[in-house]
Amino acid sequence: MRKITVSDYSLKVISANEKLLFREKLALSLSVERYGADVIELPSVKNEKEDSIIFKTISKSVKNATICIPGGQTKESIEKAYECIKEAPKARLQISLPVSTVQMEYGYAMKGPKMLELIASLVSHARSFTEDVEFQALDATRCTTDFLVEALECAVKAGASVVSVCDNASELLPTEVEGFVKAIKSKIKAPLYVNFANELGLANANAIVALTAGCDGVKTSAFGEENLDIRVLATSLKAKAESLGVCTNLHFSELQTDVQKLLDEISGKKDKNDILANYDVVYLDKTCTMAQVERAVHNLGYDLDAQDMGKVHIAILRLCEKVSSVSKKELEAIIATTALQVPETFSLVSYIGTTSNKVNCVCNVVLEHNGVQICGSGVGGGPIDSAFKAIEMCVGHSYELDDFQIQAVSRGKDSLGSTIVKLRSNGKVYSGNGLSADICGASIRAYLNALNKIVYE
Repeated sequence: MRKITVSDYSLKVISANEKLLFREKLALSLSVERYGADVIELPSVKNEKEDSIIFKTISKSVKNATICIPGGQTKESIEKAYECIKEAPKARLQISLPVSTVQMEYGYAMKGPKMLELIASLVSHARSFTEDVEFQALDATRCTTDFLVEALECAVKAGASVVSVCDNASELLPTEVEGFVKAIKSKIKAPLYVNFANELGLANANAIVALTAGCDGVKTSAFGEENLDIRVLATSLKAKAESLGVCTNLHFSELQTDVQKLLDEISGKKDKNDILANYDVVYLDKTCTMAQVERAVHNLGYDLDAQDMGKVHIAILRLCEKVSSVSKKELEAIIATTALQVPETFSLVSYIGTTSNKVNCVCNVVLEHNGVQICGSGVGGGPIDSAFKAIEMCVGHSYELDDFQIQAVSRGKDSLGSTIVKLRSNGKVYSGNGLSADICGASIRAYLNALNKIVYE
């Protein structure tokens, strides 16, 4: 039996159409691994700060599947992408470029020879970071077979360990797939994956024919009618894998239940008490139950014990005596001020900072720890950035900044500023709150509040 690789790009598809929470992206990735996909394809890095945290956590959490991330189309973007997945047990960089004349000329203003140079340059640079590099030929069915093979050979020579071809335009019929795949396999020695669009409803049939013709992997998704549905492919393979002489790691029962659950939870079928991706959505009021509060808190990424969860519930009910409902931002402020309150391991003694629109800002912070004063200095793009770096120097460790919020709590030019800092340690979120007429001081206090919770636990 020939082992077939299943590469799942569900997270790419759903992230393009839905604003997912951190927790939902991680849950989706773990579900894809659980139902047996060999490769999990991440979306491109767009918001470097946010995506870096999410993708690093996914990379550490997924143990068996290969984590594949698009490297982009510059050497700088390749380096940033690799930083996000370098801690994965199996990390793959993906270089995707078009090979059809229309896309090369109108999308990139390039002829064939220039595109081959770009393919070689980007694949070679990606190979300098990891031995597992995929070259993905976009719009591969609308170019000549000779140029497609030349592009794939160029990628393999530059270091690609896997190549894939995409029928983005849904051009091929099942009767044409066998010859298409065999023409490539006769020339290319690297494993070959296929990705068929489903606009004509033929993606699954094309994939089965490609497998019989000798392709090594298939790309699928749990979302989007225009993509090859992983459940449809799994059903076909369950019935015909033995006669085709192929096998996969797909777990049919887990696949059916997990995908349906994900469709219900992520694709908009949530009830009004579930937390949504919209940051301003209102979802808790004076009628909320403890179960509803727990669900909202968990979906924000917090893990509170029963005592702290009770404190949050009471605080919400008290707040709802004055306001009609509680939003996401207000819930985070409640968690920061009422839950996980711990003794001060590190306390602020003093700080001195500079600010300027001409040069970098500098901040000196003095903390007290076990009766000993510790001094640290930081240089950053702003006063708060430099203050956080000074704290990191004091404690000798840098934590991932998951979120940072500032808001006024009173009116006027002497308004008090409230800040929330969320730090992530070992995949868990710790929230701190600071209050001061000085925003920099409030930010330092919020950071220390979150830091003390990490140290205490």
